[in-house]
Amino acid sequence: MAIKTRDFDAELLALTEKARKLKAQKTSQLGELVQVTGADSLSIEAIAGILLAALDQAKDKPEAVARWTERGQAFFQQGGKRGKKAPAGELAAPATPGNNGAASVPVRAA
Repeated sequence: MAIKTRDFDAELLALTEKARKLKAQKTSQLGELVQVTGADSLSIEAIAGILLAALDQAKDKPEAVARWTERGQAFFQQGGKRGKKAPAGELAAPATPGNNGAASVPVRAA
């Protein structure tokens, strides 16, 4: 019985290509998220500042991440539309004190 050899170079190349595609998909999703939230009306510098401030706040106040997650989930449940009213009983996603109206919404990975 012959031993089947594996082409490790081909497998590594395929995995590298898959990782590249996933990274490109994530980058695309992040861009779409900026657009659908309306954040594309801000300057790149403002968006970067918001994200950096959110990261700093997340380190100091983990409860902020929980609030942002709830707000993001409500956003997606509403169909991802800014300014759309939530049905009675659902989270309306108001700006919470301390986050300056910034929302952190998780990007769905493939």
